[in-house]
Amino acid sequence: MRRLNPDDSAGVRSYRDLDVWQLAMETVVAAYRVTRAFPADERFGLTAQVRRAVVSIPANIAEGRSRLGRGEFRHGVSMARGSVAEVETDLAIAMALEFIEARVLTELTTQLDRLSKMLFGLYRKLDA
Repeated sequence: MRRLNPDDSAGVRSYRDLDVWQLAMETVVAAYRVTRAFPADERFGLTAQVRRAVVSIPANIAEGRSRLGRGEFRHGVSMARGSVAEVETDLAIAMALEFIEARVLTELTTQLDRLSKMLFGLYRKLDA
């Protein structure tokens, strides 16, 4: 994936062209796979919470990018970054409850850290 400037109209036709959105989508798939192993009685609890939070990451990027104005895009990126922290917290709770192994948490946290850094970089570009 090539790095894209959020204002490069020749390179970015859609939020789908953004590396950060693509990584967020990969993170959704990874989180859904992990939560499949959660206990059945958590279907409406932590499983649903992790899934809602992780889905909101690419959704907020897409919504912000699709709105009119740089400030609204910044707001969407900020909301997405908050959702990353929420997912990290939810997964730490899942580990404490022994729903996932440390290795799985480390893998997902590494991906979420990368995503958070990309979102922060995009936010700073939009803030400039």
